[in-house]
Amino acid sequence: MILDTNALSAVADNELAAVRIFSEAETIELPVIVLGEYRFGIAHSRRRDEYENWLEKLVAATRILSVDQDTARHYAHIRSELKKAGRPIPSNDLWIAALCRQHRLPLMSLDEHFEGVRNLKRIGW
Repeated sequence: MILDTNALSAVADNELAAVRIFSEAETIELPVIVLGEYRFGIAHSRRRDEYENWLEKLVAATRILSVDQDTARHYAHIRSELKKAGRPIPSNDLWIAALCRQHRLPLMSLDEHFEGVRNLKRIGW
């Protein structure tokens, strides 16, 4: 399962429903895009040290998904599909969706706009 930034935040904050889904996942994958968004958020947090320590442990136990040429192809297809449908989504979320399709993994996220992406399963909590 791939985590979106809001899922990562929910698990870090011990939201019970999110932690349950997280703990039941066979694998946890983190897009480099999500790491950037999350690190930006914790850079401005009063609990910065706590979140950074937690994140380092998580990163050590998960696979980080980077963007490559195959991801770029998925990105272009998804962006075209959403443009035709008149349902654009934020750029970072396009990259996350592309990684989900590329790796054929579901996405844990509260963002309902992912529902408009074909061949992507969103897991909410």
